[in-house]
Amino acid sequence: MKFIEPTPVDAVSSELTDLQVASWREQGFVLVDGLLPLDLVSKLVDAAVSRFPSANSDEAAGLNDFGGGMTFPDQNRFFNLMSLHPHLLGATSQLLEVPISELRLSQSDLWPKYGRVPGDRGDLDNQDQRMHLDYPNHTLTHPPAWDQPEAVEIIVYLCDETDVGGATAVVPRESHDDVAYRSPMVNTPGVSDIPWINDRCRAEAWFQKHHPEIAEFRTRLYEREVYAQYRQGSVLLYRHDTWHRGTPLHPGSIRLAHNLTFRKAEAYWISTLHPGWAWAMYQPDQRMERLIAEVSPEQRSVLGFPAPGDPYWDSDKIDAVEARYGALGFDAVPYRQQLSWTGLN
Repeated sequence: MKFIEPTPVDAVSSELTDLQVASWREQGFVLVDGLLPLDLVSKLVDAAVSRFPSANSDEAAGLNDFGGGMTFPDQNRFFNLMSLHPHLLGATSQLLEVPISELRLSQSDLWPKYGRVPGDRGDLDNQDQRMHLDYPNHTLTHPPAWDQPEAVEIIVYLCDETDVGGATAVVPRESHDDVAYRSPMVNTPGVSDIPWINDRCRAEAWFQKHHPEIAEFRTRLYEREVYAQYRQGSVLLYRHDTWHRGTPLHPGSIRLAHNLTFRKAEAYWISTLHPGWAWAMYQPDQRMERLIAEVSPEQRSVLGFPAPGDPYWDSDKIDAVEARYGALGFDAVPYRQQLSWTGLN
């Protein structure tokens, strides 16, 4: 097994280095440390540990290792702040080469994965995943040419790989004509007429029986995979068209990870995985209203809230939105200032 370790972001700016940006753009992923404050990571770990069943509990045994965790917006404030953390937005802006105001959040969930003893648990088992791409459950279309990326996928690890296992395996893109990354990318379960099988052994057995030529192609993917040796607070940034998979955890362990996706605003064919943010306005704790009031204009914009200077705004609308959120601390000054500068008030 070939492990890759996280590299530190720029210590002064907390931005990705040129080498890290190049790794994402050329190889399809980068694993970094230092992007997120460890005090926020620690608070999120504490919240998740108190929320989810402990390893080896009867309740954990009944979970399927996917979903059922926190989804944005959650009642936990630290999860919501992590979902919109300026450093995640900044890194995504670097990678996609667009301003933060032109990003949109389309996924934020945190869930536990439990280490199981080896055994066959059916097609959908999540312990030893088959090699796959993520785009089928994010977009209605197909990823564009490699040099025109539309989205950044993110895993924020809340545990240490050396403690729990479960390293994410990724296949580095080797060149612009790498056969593994030629379009169309359809040799994966759940695409075309290939059944959706998650378990590695079962998926590869299906290919051997029905499409041996694809099975040979996929064998080479496994031979090329490298393993992310993450630490608590490490961040993996990758793409919808990066070959990757989850590997088994140590039996009796629990891995906590926060998964996020940010897309370009113009890529409207990439779906939001969760119920609309406005639906959360029905929660009695006012989690969404308070979040809208608390975060910056840039952070609001990735939720679809119009940025200062957007054609949506006029004096009456600013007054009305301020009336809605003002009691919770909403600051309308940036919107009024931009309006006065453009002379539209």
